[in-house]
Amino acid sequence: MINKIGQVMIYVNDQEAVAKFWTEKVGFVIKSENAAGAPERWIEIAPNNDAVTTFVLQDKVAVAKAQPEMNLGTPSILLFGDNLDAMYEDFKAKGVTVGALVDVPGMGRVFNFADPENNYFAILQK
Repeated sequence: MINKIGQVMIYVNDQEAVAKFWTEKVGFVIKSENAAGAPERWIEIAPNNDAVTTFVLQDKVAVAKAQPEMNLGTPSILLFGDNLDAMYEDFKAKGVTVGALVDVPGMGRVFNFADPENNYFAILQK
């Protein structure tokens, strides 16, 4: 039986730039990584060091070469957060591409944002 989600792989073209985006603009931390320039480079990021579920930034080109049958599209990921108004304004001030901050009946307030490679993610405050 599955009891938790461990890691979500996000396939990107520029791991360093995307990691910098997540740490400097979104506030995530780098939990672990292997050496820069490694043939199968990966960078594990999370909202904080205690987070159980993490994102692993994988090199899209290397993965496509090793496993050409894989779907390398970005999954739809919904993050949860507090104080969405402040977060929304902070993202805009940092130059992050954001969608409208909206109320979704039955769910809560939400907005989406894009990383430097135009992969979109959403943040929901219930």
